[in-house]
Amino acid sequence: MSGSLFGSIFRISTWGESHGPGIGVVIDGCPAGISVSEADIQNYLDRRKPGQSKYTTKRNESDSVEILSGVFEGKTTGTPISLIVRNQDQRPRDYGNIASLYRPGHADYPFTEKYGFRDYRGGGRSSGRETIGRVASGAVASLLLKELGIHVTAYTKSIGPFTIPEEEYRMSEVSENALYMPGNSVAEQAGAYISSLMAERDSCGGIIECVAEGLPVGLGEPVFDKLDGLLAHAVMSIGAVKGVEIGDGFAAAASRGSINNDAFYSENGAIRKQTNHAGGSLGGMSDGSRLVLRAAIKPTSSIARTQQTVNTSGENTEITVLGRHDPVIVPRAVVVVESMTALTLADLLLRNMCSKLEHVKKIYQPDPKAR
Repeated sequence: MSGSLFGSIFRISTWGESHGPGIGVVIDGCPAGISVSEADIQNYLDRRKPGQSKYTTKRNESDSVEILSGVFEGKTTGTPISLIVRNQDQRPRDYGNIASLYRPGHADYPFTEKYGFRDYRGGGRSSGRETIGRVASGAVASLLLKELGIHVTAYTKSIGPFTIPEEEYRMSEVSENALYMPGNSVAEQAGAYISSLMAERDSCGGIIECVAEGLPVGLGEPVFDKLDGLLAHAVMSIGAVKGVEIGDGFAAAASRGSINNDAFYSENGAIRKQTNHAGGSLGGMSDGSRLVLRAAIKPTSSIARTQQTVNTSGENTEITVLGRHDPVIVPRAVVVVESMTALTLADLLLRNMCSKLEHVKKIYQPDPKAR
């Protein structure tokens, strides 16, 4: 299987299955000298682990991370960083009834057609637990970004029909509710909606918004490796994501040039924008303003309702998905979107170091005073 690598310089390789011994990631290209501990990484993993609330799967996993290499005396060494989270609460028996059935909304059918075989225990490699490696490495990428004064934050903008307008955001309340929404009152309404769907053995989706502050101008390339394109690739690679937009996104299609264009102005010698419809990216490169990204998350595919399907013999049949599943993926996916954004930005920062000769000279040109 190919396709488990991401990044060019700050490069990760994720591995593991939902009900195998463990899940992990190897980070290559991380600069030496970054302060990192298991606790730093654990803070991120705790945001995506199961069992946090009544809206998440009851699978009992601590998701405790172990650093196996690449860190010595609390600092990255510049060598590959290997991280592992061991699976503890495995119940492959919960999936025995679907070994010969294709679950609607899942990768079962194309996976079997592609490889001629599939790990049916919770989806195997296609399981949401695969995101553990993304989040663990995203935590390290975020530490690198913080060293440069860059901060990435994600939160839930909407759950089903319940959306919080930007002008009503209360960012201090994001950590106060189980849905990670910037508004406790809307979160309470959304929670009641999810509970009603749980009673109906159904699920819902939502929108995650992610912002990055402190970006320099010029991250991304003007042709194939546009900042927008790489972010879309990164976030769309998350299993439940069905759409990504930057800035005004699809709303720009109904706008006009006189409105959609962000006028420039100069302030104390620095170039600023009066608005940010572009979401922080112009011509595929960061423009120095706030980066704004949104990801559309589909409803959880695993629902307890009886659904129509086909078995591996091509016969029409029915399926009832057992096991422990989230009625909504959005809250646990918030940190995954944040992590993939951080990984993309960290890689682009390192790639951007060779964009000008003066950057290279700062590293390699001898200092005359040192002679």
